[in-house]
Amino acid sequence: MLNTLTALGGMHVAPHHLAAQAGRDVLRDGGNAVEAMVAAAAAIAVVYPHMNAIGGDGFWLIHEPGRPPVAIDACGFAAALADRGFYAGLDAIPARGPQAALTVAGTVGGWAKALEVAAPWGRPLPLPRLLADAIRHARDGVAVTRSQSELTRQKLDGLKAAPGFAETFLVDGAPPAVGHVLKQPALGETLATLATRGLDDFYRGQVAERLGAELQRVGSPVRAADLARYRAQAVDPLAVRLGDCSVYNLPPPTQGLAALMILGLFERLGVAQGEGFDHVHGLVEATKQAFLVRDRVVTDPQRLPADPRQFLEPAALDALAARIDRRQALPWPQPAAPGDTIWMGAIDREGRAVSFIQSVYWEFGSGVVLRDTGITWQNRGTSFSLDPRALNALQPGRKPFHTLNPSMALFDDGRVMPYGTMGGEGQPQTQAAVFTRYARFGQTVQQAVTAPRWLLGRTWGDVSTSLKLENRFDPGLVQALRAAGHAVEALDDAFSDTMGHAGALVRHPNGLIEGAADPRSDGVVAGV
Repeated sequence: MLNTLTALGGMHVAPHHLAAQAGRDVLRDGGNAVEAMVAAAAAIAVVYPHMNAIGGDGFWLIHEPGRPPVAIDACGFAAALADRGFYAGLDAIPARGPQAALTVAGTVGGWAKALEVAAPWGRPLPLPRLLADAIRHARDGVAVTRSQSELTRQKLDGLKAAPGFAETFLVDGAPPAVGHVLKQPALGETLATLATRGLDDFYRGQVAERLGAELQRVGSPVRAADLARYRAQAVDPLAVRLGDCSVYNLPPPTQGLAALMILGLFERLGVAQGEGFDHVHGLVEATKQAFLVRDRVVTDPQRLPADPRQFLEPAALDALAARIDRRQALPWPQPAAPGDTIWMGAIDREGRAVSFIQSVYWEFGSGVVLRDTGITWQNRGTSFSLDPRALNALQPGRKPFHTLNPSMALFDDGRVMPYGTMGGEGQPQTQAAVFTRYARFGQTVQQAVTAPRWLLGRTWGDVSTSLKLENRFDPGLVQALRAAGHAVEALDDAFSDTMGHAGALVRHPNGLIEGAADPRSDGVVAGV
């Protein structure tokens, strides 16, 4: 997959082809980029259930030509009962099961807020139209993908005992085979209810009542009252100014700060050529500096120890860039965080663009599938610490740290580029690889996504903190990285799921839209 696809009437990219097509069809029906994204977000929650669900969180960047981007924080907070007393006798919050399902699911509220932002753009498409594909796929069934089958097998021991998981995602107690037809009728009925009663019903209606009752029954601390208190928020995005563009991302509780810092630091290294030692080493070392700041600063936005914007100021970036050794690697024993996520992008005919990310944190989240609604609930709250002195200490009402962070670049020449990926700590690194390959070193957008990737630290399904490289890198580069002190781990795969599922769109001033989907995923670029 090396050819960049193009279109003029709109484009959608997603890591599952049915989600991309759901978004594309809304664009074809006259919908805008936000409406297309809501349709795709609902669809992918059905067709890629190991990566995301409507029981998870989401974040948006929305750009209308001539206006700065709008960010939406659709992160749920810890339930009122989710305090240290709820976990008495434990050293850490369990990773799976009802006790891991401790935060409100924010993503549906984010859909509603995004549609509110888009309301002035013209006559909206009705909600039943936007959710139609998701409802159909839930009722009629979808073919299980290779990644769903393999991840179910790999993570089965931790998931099989979670309430509702076996009944929903296993076949006679075993992981489903690739191609098995997965039907989710309860989820289909929930989506149909939301289509007719409105998205707010998830938080303050019939669906909310069912959710609250069953979460209580299975042993989660989340209650209907927690859902009723939740509303997604429009927030000011973070931005970093580069030589020819401004790049935007989400503020805390996401790691968007790190994604922007990496680009700002790398810009200061003056690397002139891509794919060589200077490119890879420079981005890896910029990542380390950015992660050190992230781990000191990023937490619930109501209790930040410092203003994240100060780290994106030119003087701050200059000082941190001066710490980077151009030839030697900084030792890296830092802890890392896993994550399972989907990123999607959309651009409509009028040039309105969306960069969107949705997640349940680990694969299948908490593993809890609520019988009455068919919803898989996230385990994002497991990123809280039970240590009251920790930066991300658990407390009711607080938002957990998020690896999620969608990006968007606005170039001075009029190009608009929404881009992003899934993959825990790999998200800002892959974003930096895709952006620099396209924007700095002349690769087409599809080449930038397809090219071999690296990852410092941990992503979904992995626990090491080494520098992982796909096996398509030049052996001389691999040896040079080792000689510089990088703890290189050569992966067996040419296209590894470890590197996440990236995507990107670029709209040019003449209306031409280019798109790239990741060959590591099950996705496509779908144009109008």
